[in-house]
Amino acid sequence: MKKLVTLLLAALMLVTFASFGAAEDITLDVIIAQYGPNTQNWFLGDGMDGSNFVKKFEEANPGIKLNLEVVSWNDIYTVVSTRISNNNAPDILNIDTFADYANEGLLLPVSDYCPDELFADFFPSFIEQSVIDGVCWAVPDLASARALYYNADILEEAGVDVPTTWAELEDVCQAIIDAFGGEIYPWGIDMTTDEGQAAFAYYAWGNNGGFTDAEGNWIVNCDANVAAVEYAIGLYNKGFTNPNPATQTRYDLQDMFGAGKLAMVIAPNSLPTYIADKGYTGVNYAVADIPHNEGASSSSVGVMDRIMAFKDDSAPDQAARNEAIGKFLSFFYDPENYVGWVSMEDFLPAVNSAVEALVAANPSFEAWLNVLGSAQFYPTAKAEWIDVKQGVTNVEQSALTGGDVKTLLDELQAKITK
Repeated sequence: MKKLVTLLLAALMLVTFASFGAAEDITLDVIIAQYGPNTQNWFLGDGMDGSNFVKKFEEANPGIKLNLEVVSWNDIYTVVSTRISNNNAPDILNIDTFADYANEGLLLPVSDYCPDELFADFFPSFIEQSVIDGVCWAVPDLASARALYYNADILEEAGVDVPTTWAELEDVCQAIIDAFGGEIYPWGIDMTTDEGQAAFAYYAWGNNGGFTDAEGNWIVNCDANVAAVEYAIGLYNKGFTNPNPATQTRYDLQDMFGAGKLAMVIAPNSLPTYIADKGYTGVNYAVADIPHNEGASSSSVGVMDRIMAFKDDSAPDQAARNEAIGKFLSFFYDPENYVGWVSMEDFLPAVNSAVEALVAANPSFEAWLNVLGSAQFYPTAKAEWIDVKQGVTNVEQSALTGGDVKTLLDELQAKITK
């Protein structure tokens, strides 16, 4: 009997020690932006086609669970704001902007959770876009660059070459009007809330203007920008563009281009995949630099989204949480996973380790990497960027209906620098 009691006590002690020593699973709340129809399946699919990142991650990282949600770009800002207001910010967020979150003290510095080896793998020019006062607050998720796509058959029938300057662009547009009447729109412009800031950038950078000067000061109302927006509005007023730039998004323009109803459009490197997925056939297209004004040079717009981690003061083990976030990043950017994610919709990679595999799978990536190398980025590290992004779109839309460009840009400059 004494021996039995001793054995029972020993067993009880083992169970007790085991319960104290066993680490609880860490659950990370993750919000991912929906880039297209494949995003949901890639992260949360049934796994039959090798998809389901969450399942693969949890199998490779026992003790870490992912509560992952894919949210559309139309809803993601509202969803995140609501969660922050309710003190329920995600642990990991994939979105484009970050400065407001960083300035409000909501984010963890990247150095707290990103392994050194992975951090060194990111393209430095990408990392620089997420630095404020020497502190990096987010890492690049992926990137895209924009270039001019043109329908070679339409230009050939109109008897013109692809334009390189603004003057040539107007001549080409007029030749297309003369050759096709109203059946084909020569030039695509998206001044919606989806891409209005991109339209501003195309013309401003193509006229030696831009959002900020060399010291980082806002210059949205500089003379070069005024002339650039006036030129873009002039293309619309002359009947050279799609009929409704304020409501027709780049997806509408891509549909027009794929259907052969639009001769030229500035679009990301994912346009060929978009055209193929939509079933458009017979479009003989090619890629060229974005036209610019005399005395300026062509500049592509680089668009980069980010992954960031929020603080959670209630987490019982901060070090373990940071380590788990780091493991998420390492697994995500592992070429075996990341190459599939980036190539799924023809995005450009943010890490050097993925380049070789992507170029091997699709040689056209190399040309786009060169384009991205010379691209300019939005000044998203500045807290005013959200107001500027919406503001330049409002200026464009007001100008489309007759508003004075200089007055509108002066008002925006005053608002963001007061």
